[in-house]
Amino acid sequence: MSEVRRCICPGSYDPMTLGHLDIVERATRLYDEVVVGVLYNPAKADSGMFGIDERVRLIEESVAHLQGVSVGAYADGLLVDLCTRLGIGAIVKGLRSGTDFAYELPMALMNKHLTGVETVFLPGNPAFEHVSSSLVKEVWRLGGYGLDLVPEPVAQALRARGA
Repeated sequence: MSEVRRCICPGSYDPMTLGHLDIVERATRLYDEVVVGVLYNPAKADSGMFGIDERVRLIEESVAHLQGVSVGAYADGLLVDLCTRLGIGAIVKGLRSGTDFAYELPMALMNKHLTGVETVFLPGNPAFEHVSSSLVKEVWRLGGYGLDLVPEPVAQALRARGA
């Protein structure tokens, strides 16, 4: 019997965007189990749009249609140590541009050096190349729309907050 192939899609997900969801959906075609890891530092004052528990709930609702996906919040520590603890062999990251690659590559090489965990880069869907959580938050805070760039559960939560 073959071993279960597990990966993690790490991020802050504040909020989850359609670009994030695209990467998670594609990771389910490559791995048996996908963990969406909401990473945060509890020592930092959370100035995020959504609290950690709300982020986890919104992601769970956004990925409910997918098989083999779990969502968890993880504080502090090295991502590779979390991977070891959870029996995860790969980190899956989406790349929107060469800038993302230049930022992510040194981390991927260090993670491989530290524990042997591999990083798999998936090219982002060009339709979401301009989308980031930071940009969605900024547009929303300044009265812009952008709800078509996030999964429906996130859009509903934003609507409930008002502009």
